[in-house]
Order: sequence, then C-alpha cells, then structure tokens
Amino acid sequence: MSVLDRVYKDSLSLVNDLYQLTMAYAHWKEGTAAKEAAFHLSFRKDPFGGGFAVACGLALAVEYVENLHFREDDVEYLGSLEGNDGAPLFERGFLDHLRELSFCCDLDAIPEGTVVFAQEPLLRVTGPILVAQLLETPLLNLINFQTLVATKAARMRLSAGDDPIVEFGLRRAQGIDGGLAASRAAYAGGCDGTSNLLAGKVLGIPVKGTHAHSWVLAFDSEPEAFEAYARAMPNNCVFLVDTFDSLEGVRHAVEVGRRLRAQGHEMIGIRLDSGDLAYLSREARRILDEAGFPDASILASNELDETIISSLKHEQGAEIGVWGVGTRLVVAHGDPALGGVYKLSAVRDPGGPWEYKVKLSEQAVKTTNPGLQQVRRYTHHGELIGDLIWDEPSGLPESPVMVDPLDMTRRKVIPPDAKGEDLLVPVFRQGRRVYEPPGLEEIRRRVGEQLARFHGGVKRFVNPHRYPVGLELGYFDLKTRLILEARGVAPHRPGAPLPARS
Repeated sequence: MSVLDRVYKDSLSLVNDLYQLTMAYAHWKEGTAAKEAAFHLSFRKDPFGGGFAVACGLALAVEYVENLHFREDDVEYLGSLEGNDGAPLFERGFLDHLRELSFCCDLDAIPEGTVVFAQEPLLRVTGPILVAQLLETPLLNLINFQTLVATKAARMRLSAGDDPIVEFGLRRAQGIDGGLAASRAAYAGGCDGTSNLLAGKVLGIPVKGTHAHSWVLAFDSEPEAFEAYARAMPNNCVFLVDTFDSLEGVRHAVEVGRRLRAQGHEMIGIRLDSGDLAYLSREARRILDEAGFPDASILASNELDETIISSLKHEQGAEIGVWGVGTRLVVAHGDPALGGVYKLSAVRDPGGPWEYKVKLSEQAVKTTNPGLQQVRRYTHHGELIGDLIWDEPSGLPESPVMVDPLDMTRRKVIPPDAKGEDLLVPVFRQGRRVYEPPGLEEIRRRVGEQLARFHGGVKRFVNPHRYPVGLELGYFDLKTRLILEARGVAPHRPGAPLPARS
C-alpha cells in the first residue's frame, strides 16, 4: 500500500486549484483535450541564499499520478459548482469525461536526493494537455515543500558533520500534512530520526524522544521526576535538565544515572533547551566526565538552524553531541517557499511536430525556456564542471558551449573529453510506470554522496560559489529567436544595420 493510501483514505484528485479544472473544461469544449503538451517543473533561485537545493518529493508524486482518478463523489461535487449566472459550471459530458480520466502521459524526473540548481527542470510531463495541465498544482505541492525542507536539512547536516540530528518539529509544523512531509524530507536530507510517530509508522523513519518540562513540573522536585522517569523508562533516559537550573539539573541526572548503572542500565544523556548552549554544554560535559559518564550524550535544542549549529560547533567550542531541530527546519525558516513553477514549453497535434512556446516577462528570470528540456551534468578529470540545459529533440554538439540564461556574456566551453550524465530519467511512459523510486535510506545516501562531489564553495552559507548552469548555445539562440518573434522584433541578420534605439 502506498504512503498516500495509508494516510489518506479519500480520493486526492481534488487536491487542485479550480482554474486547472476550468482550463481542462475549456480544452474539452474546444476539442483540444487530446493536443499534446510539454510542461517542466523548475524553481527560479536557490533557497536560503545558498548555492544548491536537494530534489525531494518524487516518490509521492509518482504515487499521486499513478492513482489519479475522479471518484463519483468528486464528480458530484464538481457538478454542484455554479457560474456567476447560477448555471452549472461544468457540463455533464465533461464530468463523464473526468470519470474515465487516468494518467496517460510520459514523465521524466531528476531522482530524489540529487543536488540541483535554479532554472533546471526537476520534472517534465508530456502528453494530452488536459491531463498534463491538471498535474500542475499537485506536483508543485508535493515537490516544492519537500525540496525546500530536504535542502534545509542538508545544510544542517553540513554544519553538524557526523553528529546525529533529530527532527522534532511536528508541533510547530504547518498542519498534519506539513508535519509528515517535513519529517520525510528532513530524513531524506540528512536527519537521523524524528519525534513524529506517524512518520515512523508510515515511512519507517527511526523515532526518538525524551520527556518535556511538564514531566518535571508534575513532581515535587526535579530529582523525584528524574527518578520516576528512570523507573518507567530505564532504557530511554535522556533527562531534560533546564526546567530550573541547568547545571544543577545535570548533577541531578548524574545521581539518577548512577542508580541506573547499579541496576544494569545506562543513562543515554541530558538535553539542554535554553540558555547559553555553548557555556552550558561545556560545563555539562565537565560534570558528566568527572562523574564517570564520558559516553553520556549532550543533546541541544532551542530554535537551532544551520548557522547556529555551525557557530556553536565550530566557533564557540560547544560540547554538543546531538542536535535537536524543530521549528526552523519544518517551516523552512528563512525561505518559506521554494517558488517552484510548472510551465508549458511546447504543444503539438498528436504525432505531429512540436511547436515551441516561451512565456515572456519584464524579469529575465521569469522568461521560460522552450522545448523539451534535459539537463546534462558534466565531469572533467573527476571534477564537476557544470550543468547544461538542452533541447532533447535538437541534440547536442560534440563540444557544447554553455550560456548563462541571465547573462549571455557568461559562457563556458565543455571540453570534448568531458563525461556527461543526463539527470532527467524516465519515470512513466504513456501512463505506465517504468521507474522504481528508491527508498528513503537510499535517498539519504545519495544526498551525502552528491554533496561530497561538489566544491566546498557551492555549499558555503554566505556568498556561495555559483555553480555553472546554462543553456546550450544553439538552444539559447533558439530561445532568443522565439523571444524576439513574440515581441514582434525580427531577429538581427549579420551585416544588417542595428535598429535605432528609442
């Protein structure tokens, strides 16, 4: 049973925006529902002011499109909608069409756990426009947020090094859906466990947990609270020590830890959730070591993120061995939305030639790329040298030239002996799945392996190095010609006088 089936018993076909259905209806009315289209999902800037992102969410997107169908109650609801004249918004024939609808498109995507960059297509859908258009909102919903949180988690992993990271942000997450998706993406991005039991049950993520301040306050004293917890959970004792006085709390934990040891159990460690974490962790480490508990871990929490973890670990000399991250991870603090988009890039009559499309904008970053895009990642002498976006039907020259889509003067020649790997892989062909999404453990490994291949400057949090991503020169020229034509400006011919500037 799929993750979506285990969590949601209802149909998910209406996880969509109304305008997707109104456009689908208009295509049906116009007789263009079978026209084929190509759409690409991408994002416009790397999140958190960083130099990369981590692709995530594909497995759930695969589940969604594989099970796409409109149930009778979905159709009945759509039939109840009215236009501004009080008449039904949709004709009965269209509703009958939806009853028979299923995913029948091709889908290519970059595997989860891959390090990706702005402007690159993470996913491509080609097929009947009515169906392909309906996928815009659900695909963005599934890919955007998880990519954002996986990227945040990967940044925290870079800061923490080999230290364990536990995600426990469910209570601060954006609802139950947001909590489950965040736990999945956080684990994929590099966290080692979660407090979210539903994520543990449904996704197989290791679950971790201690006790809260309320446990301590429920007793007459902190030592009494620790003793009671140790009696109940002798094999899960991490004591939260900052309810009253953090260092006195560490001493109380040591006392209970000695009694646990005498009974054949070992205290796992203590948790700090407030105050000067650098100072308190150093003092706590001293107390624990002197008392004979050198293996007891010090877990820290309290609004941690990648920059705070990095400062505590590498600048302030904190003696923290486990990092508990919550709010700032699950709400993607610092960049609340990835800004992913799903844009039409080509249309054709079934079996005919593609007609390339480009959407214009006053902002260059919002002008879309036409055609059927693919991304090729090049390696030269073992070093990653750039990602080339190119048009698959047009092919590639032996030694392609990469053009920065936002600055045509920035160009890079790919050496003829460079090795290239196409990132978009086939996932569906005519609605039939041809790809088996990897499990979360494999995705986590991929994230680590991918990040290890990139130069440290790309992973820097402040003023990161800009990894080369660009359009193949012939493809760039094609895009430029389409833009000029759309603006009613004839392409300039070599030797012809330039038009006068107004």
